[in-house]
Amino acid sequence: MTVPIPETAFSSRAASRKTGLLRTPELTIGSAEDKRDEIASYFINTFDTYTRLFDCLADDAGYFQKSIPLRHPLIFYLGHTATFFVNKLVLAKLLPERIDPRMESIFAVGVDEMSWDDLDEDHYDWPTVAEVLDYRAKVRATVLELIETLSLSLPINWESPWWPIVMGVEHERIHLETSSVLIRQHDLARVRPQPEWAPIRETGEAPENELITVPAGTVSVGKPYDDAYYGWDNEYGEHEAEVDEFSASQYLVSNQEFLAFVEAGGYQEDRFWSEEGCAWRQFAKVRHPTFWRWHNGWHLRLMTEEVEMPWDWPVEVNYHEAKAFCEWKREQTGQPIRLPTEDEWYRLCAEAGIKEVDNDPANANLHLDHGASSCPVTRFRHGQWFDVVGNVWQWMETPTYPFDNFKVHPLYDDFTTPTFDGQHNLIKGGSWISCGNEARLSARYAFRRHFFQHAGFRYIASEIEAVPPNAYYESDRLLTEYAEFHFGDTWFGVENFPKALAELALDAMTDKTTGKALDLGCACGRSSFELARGFDQVEGVDFSANFIRLGVEMAEQGSIRYALSEEGELVSYHTRTLKELGLEECSEKVSFYQGDACNLKPQYSGYDLVLAANLIDRLYRPRRFLDSIHERINDGGLLVIASPYTWLEEHTPKEEWIGGFKKDGENHTTLDGLKEHLSEHFRLVSEPRKVPFVIRETQHKFQHTLSEVTIWERLPR
Repeated sequence: MTVPIPETAFSSRAASRKTGLLRTPELTIGSAEDKRDEIASYFINTFDTYTRLFDCLADDAGYFQKSIPLRHPLIFYLGHTATFFVNKLVLAKLLPERIDPRMESIFAVGVDEMSWDDLDEDHYDWPTVAEVLDYRAKVRATVLELIETLSLSLPINWESPWWPIVMGVEHERIHLETSSVLIRQHDLARVRPQPEWAPIRETGEAPENELITVPAGTVSVGKPYDDAYYGWDNEYGEHEAEVDEFSASQYLVSNQEFLAFVEAGGYQEDRFWSEEGCAWRQFAKVRHPTFWRWHNGWHLRLMTEEVEMPWDWPVEVNYHEAKAFCEWKREQTGQPIRLPTEDEWYRLCAEAGIKEVDNDPANANLHLDHGASSCPVTRFRHGQWFDVVGNVWQWMETPTYPFDNFKVHPLYDDFTTPTFDGQHNLIKGGSWISCGNEARLSARYAFRRHFFQHAGFRYIASEIEAVPPNAYYESDRLLTEYAEFHFGDTWFGVENFPKALAELALDAMTDKTTGKALDLGCACGRSSFELARGFDQVEGVDFSANFIRLGVEMAEQGSIRYALSEEGELVSYHTRTLKELGLEECSEKVSFYQGDACNLKPQYSGYDLVLAANLIDRLYRPRRFLDSIHERINDGGLLVIASPYTWLEEHTPKEEWIGGFKKDGENHTTLDGLKEHLSEHFRLVSEPRKVPFVIRETQHKFQHTLSEVTIWERLPR
């Protein structure tokens, strides 16, 4: 039976609550003037609602006292969202000058908790509440004037001058939620109930949870860059996965269901906790969920008050607590209980028939449509399940990662990329206050695992291990330059060099046996993959373990990611795949090994082709290499050597140089030296040819070089 939660003095006015949060606008259709009015309304609705959220603070002191040590005081967040508008609009050259440089400096950057013990003790000379409210009023007027006067044509997309305006609104909607969490974490004496932010007054008996089968299926997600709705960078690109059958809990884990874990001593048993979770638990000295309070019985802290525990509401915990519960549940039931992955959550959405929120009141506890709190986990049914979206966010087992074809927006290039570290796990589905972009199915927000949000979880049972995706972006300068050189864009009309060499070699192999090839000095491996178009087996060997690692990553995962230098500390992010290069079918024929070209192991033999690209002038003993390479090539096989002949003593002792010096008073070129060392066992097939290549260092600096290619045929033994 559902019963009301006892009211406070303020809750009798809850019926007059009219938060009325508008939905995120469709940005591709309609008339320009109607869209201008819609965006103006969306901005006002968001900006003013956010300002009124701070009415929940009891007095000015509440703005300056931190809610938790790891975050700024709330005065920062009052100013931050307004500052964001100005900073982005100035960056986009839509505002000719700043409104208040001091405000726009002090409120510019928030705090991402690096660790639970990473206390921010910096002192700030904060402005007064009245000064910040006055600043917000100026920003509001400025943005509205810009909306009224800025030329508008549809669609509004990444390149549109209107994108940073919508970005600012959606950014403020994120902080509407995160600031509500900080108010909830604040000293109870520093907050006061407000009719506009009244909680839901409904509770009852908690249900018994059960697992319901989700059939296997395909997940295909990722927004196209011309999508009709605003999105943050991590939502774009492509991702497809086959998801095996699993079973998902019918309900979110309720306070009642989680109580069994607490009473069983789950917070004291290390075996249920990951190493990271155990360290957090011991540091924080936690014995129950953060919003639970004990006053001769369990109570729950809401945003501005404490109420008797609504046992049928979803429990709110961080990732560590959710994962520990799953480990306990696994031990209790003998079933393979764990948190779902992002892909599994999307399969659940599809099976439950979840649709995007429209302009009617949501059939989910989202968008502040029903009240400013959670509600019973039995209230909103979605197919066979409840709360597949809404009520509280749901922790995923998946750390956030970029989809294929991920790009950063130049106006906010650090929105997502700092979280691609394997330490920020995704939350999905939204909470009671999630609105705008947050409430869309494509939303991909991630937090550090000890972070608290209006977030809980549901569990699944699956025999399939949750494998974390690759979120790593190679940042080593040399490696990223070579990754781009091998797999990236072409520049100034110069063909991709590793590909061009492989094609040249394959052309020379016409009518010859193409069993096994060696790509010696393979670097990141593009030539190895290209050679596999024509050879049964290709072995790539390089002295650098880091280069080999990138080749192996490309072969095993079909993609690599790297951050490319643009200017100074600025970088751009890139994902390259074998599929987009037409090499997906070649990966099974390619193997990579670390090795020394001057001292190769005996196993490297029996080749029909050896490609040595830009190698000989980097070897410490090139003479030894040239004098012995014939032993590894089959009769009639080819040796292809490419080199710019840039002999340097830092790589090769001068006495080892093949050419580039005077001999008997005459110029002795590298080609002369190659003929000296190779003619006993090889014949030069054709005249040398120059093949150009370009290496990109930054967006303004490139190396343009010519490599001389010679092709040598192994003479019969």
